[in-house]
Amino acid sequence: MQQLTSFLSGTWQSGRGSERSIHHAITGEALYSVTSVGLDMAQAKRYAIEHGGTALGKMTFIERAAMLKAVAKHLLEQKETFYTLSAQTGATRADSWVDIEGGIGTLFTYAGLGARELPDDVLWPEDELIPLSKNGGFAARHVLTAKSGVAVHINAFNFPCWGMLEKLAPTWLAGMPAIIKPATASAQVTQAMVKAIVDSGLVPDGAISLICGGAGDLLDQLDFQDVVTFTGSAQTGQSLRIQPNIVKNSIPFTMEADSLNCCVLGEDVTPEQPEFALFIREVVREMTTKAGQKCTAIRRIIVPQAQIDAVSDALVARLQGVKVGDPAQEGVKMGALVNAEQRTDVQEKVDTLVKAGCEVRLGGKADLQAAGAFFPPTLLFCPQPDETPAVHAVEAFGPVATLMPYQNREHALTLARAGQGSLAGTLVTADSDIAREFILGAARAHGRIQILNEESSKESTGHGSPLPQLLHGGPGRAGGGEELGGLRAVKHYLQRTAVQGSPTMLASISKQWVRGAKVQEDRVHPFRKYFEELQPGDSLLTPRRTLTETDIVNFACLSGDHFYAHMDKIAAAESFFGERVVHGYFIISAAAGLFVDDGVGPVIANYGMENLRFIEPVKPGDTIQVRLTVKRKTLKRQKTAEDKPTGVVEWAVEVFNQHQQAVALYSILTLVARQHGDF
Repeated sequence: MQQLTSFLSGTWQSGRGSERSIHHAITGEALYSVTSVGLDMAQAKRYAIEHGGTALGKMTFIERAAMLKAVAKHLLEQKETFYTLSAQTGATRADSWVDIEGGIGTLFTYAGLGARELPDDVLWPEDELIPLSKNGGFAARHVLTAKSGVAVHINAFNFPCWGMLEKLAPTWLAGMPAIIKPATASAQVTQAMVKAIVDSGLVPDGAISLICGGAGDLLDQLDFQDVVTFTGSAQTGQSLRIQPNIVKNSIPFTMEADSLNCCVLGEDVTPEQPEFALFIREVVREMTTKAGQKCTAIRRIIVPQAQIDAVSDALVARLQGVKVGDPAQEGVKMGALVNAEQRTDVQEKVDTLVKAGCEVRLGGKADLQAAGAFFPPTLLFCPQPDETPAVHAVEAFGPVATLMPYQNREHALTLARAGQGSLAGTLVTADSDIAREFILGAARAHGRIQILNEESSKESTGHGSPLPQLLHGGPGRAGGGEELGGLRAVKHYLQRTAVQGSPTMLASISKQWVRGAKVQEDRVHPFRKYFEELQPGDSLLTPRRTLTETDIVNFACLSGDHFYAHMDKIAAAESFFGERVVHGYFIISAAAGLFVDDGVGPVIANYGMENLRFIEPVKPGDTIQVRLTVKRKTLKRQKTAEDKPTGVVEWAVEVFNQHQQAVALYSILTLVARQHGDF
């Protein structure tokens, strides 16, 4: 039997002794042996940091984003290999799509986020300048820098690809190497994907390591510069969270645990409404996708007392139509659990719920002697959910959910919160008042809540679909951690530090100009410079322009803006301003006329305007002047050699009056040509 090797210290290594077996979920055949006994975890960590950490740390955020995109494209080309191995875990093609292509899609998403929103630097200024003194000579910024350690990712068996990639994406974008420890039951799928990444040569040596088997003494080797993430059972996660070395060194530990998620039918919904059918569809899909082996799966079905029978009958009818078997056979909609051990565990949990007072409406018993780890779709009914604590505490991690009644809206909220912290919840309702009341009462116990109705159902991604743009995690039993959520996830692998100093010093450190910092001026207009020639702090002070009543009238006629403060002399005199004022948008137009260079040059296009604030009114007879300063630059990678090499420049615009008072502050973004391309 082939042993799944680990990839540590830059080589594929075999363990010695105490091997476990991975079995085919459908046939029960032993496929692989797994062990990590004897592998040097201390050396593995050192190698990852010295090689992978050093290389990643020298890459800018933009370069790391490009690396993520390249890896994603490569894995997509190899996807059929992963689908073949995923079938060994009992997954259908649709199940595997979520895991494989969903995971690869997460890499693409983070590549895009990094390329668009992060600096072309190794340091990330998190916020704008924070003044700390009266005259502006002392200020601060929060900056984010890469940790010098390693990220250890301990993953669950149910999503061997997505579970790894959704953590790898922000880890690599932050500049940290990763050591992946997949669950043994599906480790062959993870190993194949890691091998594809390593063989591609697209990531630095040491950027990724893999442990097939136990983690050994790895957690004892970590220090405060390292990060640990865990996905799996709450019991295992809690034991790891209090591991002595993790506690001693205050090592960041992010936990995402299985939870008893709920789906609630609003009291406004009756069987005649489209939302009723949506509710049934959502519950059945969540019960049967991945054979119910999802941390976000619906475990508690909370329904108005008056609709219990209608919901029960509809669910039983739909679940009876789900064909269970080998996904390779035509018509099969649900495969097997990952192995016989998991099947036994699910059976034990179902039996526990029945003994606690739940009734079996469908399924409930598996053939524990069968070769395939199949478990039938199982619907339980709990008539007294307030008096049956087990239904809010015991999770059968398979195609099992419990139906329970509620008496009124407040009771529904009480039951929704009874799970003591959930990753996801869904409310199906057509009533916006019910929806708001539910959010106010249930959000504190959930990481994510979907409000499903006829309108949203047309494009909804579903109750259990974690999206890279949204937070994945939840309070309490769900682990109290956060994953994904866009760039929020990247910050978990960076150190936030408040840096204090003069604006000029802070600008130098961040490589981004801030208001109050020194500027550089020369005789060449900045719009005549290529992207490479521009530097943060390059600045232009324009000529002056006096604005008149004629300007006000002409702009009003051109724009159609005849607001009284601009056009009605008597009303304006009685207003807040005391007299007529110039249109704010004319000030912006006039400012552009002052700072724009007319000729053809490297500036290609204006991307837009951000953070516009009108500070002081401008009145007829006032004189304005503009300072235009390069704030930051972001390189845009060429997709092909034919693409024009460009970068995006953010300019700070300050419009002053004759008293040197700021009257308008904003930023503009321009696309600027580069002299040299990527190819």
